[in-house]
Amino acid sequence: MRIPAHSVCTAIRDDIVSGVYERGGRLTEELLARRYGVSRVPVREALRTLEAEGFVVTRRHAGACVAEPTEQEAADLLEIRALLEPLGAARAAQRRTEAHLKVLRGLVRLGQERSRRGQSEDLRSLSGWFHETLAQASGSPGLTALLTQLRHKIAWMYVVETTAAPAEAWAEYAAIVDAVARGDAERARALTAQHTERTTSAHRPRFVRHLSGVRDSQHSVNTAGLRL
Repeated sequence: MRIPAHSVCTAIRDDIVSGVYERGGRLTEELLARRYGVSRVPVREALRTLEAEGFVVTRRHAGACVAEPTEQEAADLLEIRALLEPLGAARAAQRRTEAHLKVLRGLVRLGQERSRRGQSEDLRSLSGWFHETLAQASGSPGLTALLTQLRHKIAWMYVVETTAAPAEAWAEYAAIVDAVARGDAERARALTAQHTERTTSAHRPRFVRHLSGVRDSQHSVNTAGLRL
């Protein structure tokens, strides 16, 4: 079975985002192939994709390395997010399907329930799913891909402080969904812009560097969903 490069790409990206590889550390094809239990061909393709996304750079005499974004590059990401997320919400108000609305409303109900119980880890995952679904509801594959890439890179470059009032965030999500459901693009845009501006202050840059290039944890690419 040939494992698709996109599965390898996801695994490497996830490890970069979670800090398994330090910024500036080398990413050799041989090491990566062994780590994820694949050949070097999908690794090579994955590295090309990750370089295009900005997670990897190719250096003379060193080969592929984890990128080392500057503080300005990190700040730019939050500014781009502030522009694109409201656009995505406005598009969602115009193009969403009933299936999108069902998922969004379900996520809001779960988020409000978990916030009352103080289950912060669940809230972080639910918030991610909410934004992913809202982006998909925009009906624009290009915009959805950009927003997904932004979320990955922001998670890599920033620590998000837990809000002291999660119920407020989920009330904002509920209002956004209501605007999307009514097809009110301008209100959906404005509410999302307000939410994005409010939550930007909770982002703190990551400055801690690991002592070694790779942590000890190892995992193989999950091939359970792949076709033989």
